Amino acid sequence: MVAETNDESEGFEASGVDDADDVSDSDTVDDEISSDDRTWGILVHAAAFVGVVVPFGNVLGPLVVWLIKKDESPFVDENGKQALNFQITWTIILFIALFTILVGIGVLLVPLVGLVWLVLVVLAIIRASNDEVYDYPLTIDLIS
Repeated sequence: MVAETNDESEGFEASGVDDADDVSDSDTVDDEISSDDRTWGILVHAAAFVGVVVPFGNVLGPLVVWLIKKDESPFVDENGKQALNFQITWTIILFIALFTILVGIGVLLVPLVGLVWLVLVVLAIIRASNDEVYDYPLTIDLIS
């Protein structure tokens, strides 16, 4: 009877160790990104909304946040690079769309570009809040 208990205990301990390793691995992923880093990661994407009020604020907002925190946090650094590349690329896309107003296509294209921009920024904010770096689509990697 004692042998059976030991076998069961050893089996339990082995599975318990495996489970503990799995938990600690997932916890270390979460622990690597502090709450402060997560907040700055969110802010680097959300700072693009400054562009609604300030010309080129969609680039300047993330740039300022990134310059302040890039050396302190790899998470904020990577999110900042992604945000800046996206904002610069989509500013260029917006100017092209504005130019197409001359031929009439821009009347539909400009609002579409604005809507897609909004959706992608919100997705990036959500991903940053989940400790992920969002890789924006249709973005030129100018800052690497």
